[in-house]
Amino acid sequence: MQNHEKIYLSVKDYLVSGESFDLVYDTDLDFLKTFPQPKAEALPKYYESQDYISHTDEKHGLFSSVYQLVKKWSLQRKTKLIFEQNKKIGSLLDVGAGTGDFLKVAKEKGWDVYGMEPNKSASSLSSEKGIQLKSSLNEFEGKQFDVVTLWHVLEHIPNLEKTILQLSNLVKPNGTLIIAVPNFKSYDAEHYGKFWAAFDVPRHLWHFSKKSIESLFSEYFKLQETKPMLFDSFYVSLLSEKYKTGNKFSLKGVWIGLVSNIIAKSTKEYSSHIYCFSKAK
Repeated sequence: MQNHEKIYLSVKDYLVSGESFDLVYDTDLDFLKTFPQPKAEALPKYYESQDYISHTDEKHGLFSSVYQLVKKWSLQRKTKLIFEQNKKIGSLLDVGAGTGDFLKVAKEKGWDVYGMEPNKSASSLSSEKGIQLKSSLNEFEGKQFDVVTLWHVLEHIPNLEKTILQLSNLVKPNGTLIIAVPNFKSYDAEHYGKFWAAFDVPRHLWHFSKKSIESLFSEYFKLQETKPMLFDSFYVSLLSEKYKTGNKFSLKGVWIGLVSNIIAKSTKEYSSHIYCFSKAK
């Protein structure tokens, strides 16, 4: 551990392994690192769960049903956002495209869509929807896009510096980069502590603050706008209550999600944020 790093919290993988990990705070960048980080070849086993719903189209059970309902609404909001940021319909690359739903909706709205998803089962579900995905960003080398999106993906990517450089190369001059990540400085994160579901170790390798995101991307991009993801506080709080108490549904989780959003109106620290960047010429 380096001098500018200290242990922030010890947390558990509640989804797959039950293993414990430390969150190491980087005082320079104001973000957390999961430690130890599994080697790249070991990471896939931590995603092997039907409860990891971003890699499935599962609609059974409370959390899956709520997730899929909110996802349907959010897909429309996402396609509206990329149009507002780009000012026109163009080419779109979605990194960590999951089961392809976002790209499917964007394609229906006229976007020229491309996607990357390393998980084979999620990619297979995307193919069934007519959306073919690549398995690595390296397969897009030499290509550029009007808009590149990462919806709750950056926190999963092992080599952060290399990926940021790749993203810079993939976005056209004056193009748009959109990143959505959880915020460990939100009220719901503070309230739940080691039970906060959005720590999601070791699948989440990094845990960002607003300062860290702007700092990490400042060499290549200019931050234009930061937007809240209001539904995230409710979903994350419900799941956090499940981890903490074992209850599959808790009104307290709904209440904490609401309180988090109310407090964030003044602090501007929401459960998750969307960062909209533009690339300089």
